[in-house]
Amino acid sequence: MPRHARGFDVEAAYAHLARRDRKLGAWMKRLGPLPAEPRWRKPFDPVDALARAILFQQLSGKAAATIVGRVEAAIGSTRLHHDTLGRIDDAALRACGVSGNKTLALRDLAAREARGEIPDLRRMSTLHQDEIVAALVPVRGIGRWTVEMMLMFRLGRPDVLPVDDLGIRKGAQKVDRLEAMPTPKELLERGENWGPYRTYASLYLWRIADLASEARAPTPRSQE
Repeated sequence: MPRHARGFDVEAAYAHLARRDRKLGAWMKRLGPLPAEPRWRKPFDPVDALARAILFQQLSGKAAATIVGRVEAAIGSTRLHHDTLGRIDDAALRACGVSGNKTLALRDLAAREARGEIPDLRRMSTLHQDEIVAALVPVRGIGRWTVEMMLMFRLGRPDVLPVDDLGIRKGAQKVDRLEAMPTPKELLERGENWGPYRTYASLYLWRIADLASEARAPTPRSQE
């Protein structure tokens, strides 16, 4: 069974995109080569990462980190799993600041993990990215975007284009000098020219969007 490596050759990706897309290539030259993501080489636990993604949703980083710290203290572990989350009841989670919806999402994730429905890192290495999306989006509170961020920033899959991401759409608008942001469908079609390195193109589109809006801080993304 073929295994998917974590990460890809960013120099090859840079050369490919610069050659295939003149408009994007001009921006890439201006911004310079983007380095490989260091987390591609670091082990991580998909269940724990998904649990943290749930807890961070719709909150500032500081507020979410405070709640995560409370949960870790309550369960006596820095590992969020069905066994550790099972140490406290829903009322205790709520006392940590976890909303009702997020509590339900954590319970659903834990139950699916206990049933063996969440692939571990070794199993993910044998799956196509679409299979990983299909395995994880049924989890309550986990959407396609969250899984795409994991694919890009943790698993280092080279050909991911999150077409629903606002920053990427803004970046594509700037590159092509459009009056309005492209629709997800239009962006999907536009991105066919960037394969098999759509992940690397996405990293540039985020940078371009940040520059275009003169953002004081980079666009926040899950898994960071």
